[in-house]
Amino acid sequence: MIEKRIAVIGTPGKWSTEVLADHLQRLTGFRCVVDMAEVVLELASGRLHYRDLVLNELDGVIIKKISEIYSPAADDRVRMLSQLEKDGVPCFSRPSQVGRLLNRLEGTAALARAGIPMPATRVTESTDAALGIVNQFGKAILKPLYSTKARGMVVLDASDGESANTDKLNAFKVEHGLFYLQQFAELGGQDLGMVFLGGEYLCTYARVGDAGAWNTTIHSGGKYRNYDAPPELIELGSKAQACFDLSMTTVDIALTEQGPVVFEVSAFGGFSGALKGCGIDAAEKLCHHALETLRTSA
Repeated sequence: MIEKRIAVIGTPGKWSTEVLADHLQRLTGFRCVVDMAEVVLELASGRLHYRDLVLNELDGVIIKKISEIYSPAADDRVRMLSQLEKDGVPCFSRPSQVGRLLNRLEGTAALARAGIPMPATRVTESTDAALGIVNQFGKAILKPLYSTKARGMVVLDASDGESANTDKLNAFKVEHGLFYLQQFAELGGQDLGMVFLGGEYLCTYARVGDAGAWNTTIHSGGKYRNYDAPPELIELGSKAQACFDLSMTTVDIALTEQGPVVFEVSAFGGFSGALKGCGIDAAEKLCHHALETLRTSA
């Protein structure tokens, strides 16, 4: 047993958070799940308090979940945790990198700058411009800047007519403001989650969509399957995740008629997909990675 105090930033009671805490308890004897809703940041000292614990005094933290729902408030929580990074507390992953991926625009803009193939994407506040983009694409996915598992996404089809699409755009703008439009990609019933740990390839799982659903997310009825990714696809995923310095991540890839495209890089990575699709306990591997990093940096 290695005597290190590593806390899990996550959602108490959620499987992905609790399994991390269980592994850490077995490996280190210490168990702590931190709910960011209860953390207090002391600005003068930069100390973060969670109940009777001072997070700045820990040996490290694993950030698994900032919030159940991505929002600007989740970004505020990352900014609070950035004080740990400033104080030299090892964070897996670093808050400065996690924050780049909470906002869809910042994350995908980094991929675009690196030349990563993605579906054609346009961003605007103009309803008229958005209508023109839908007509140009023929079919588009309207995405909130803050969301996961396809929540809040809207399919816009030029064949539905200008009036129907204007109504959808106006309703979306009331809640989200900015239009992030991506050309609809035919997934062929599945897309892929490519998992990386410490920048190294771990495995790939497929999300096979439920009949009738336009997306393949588990939230919409999709199922996990193993996928034997060829070297050129792994190279693409590796290039995408290298845009960010993350302890663990999943790269979402679709195989289209025009070739593979990357949808996004996850801020946290998918334990469930790796376990159910590939039989790999990525949570345990992340804990070992964190402990080995602490050992070699001591």
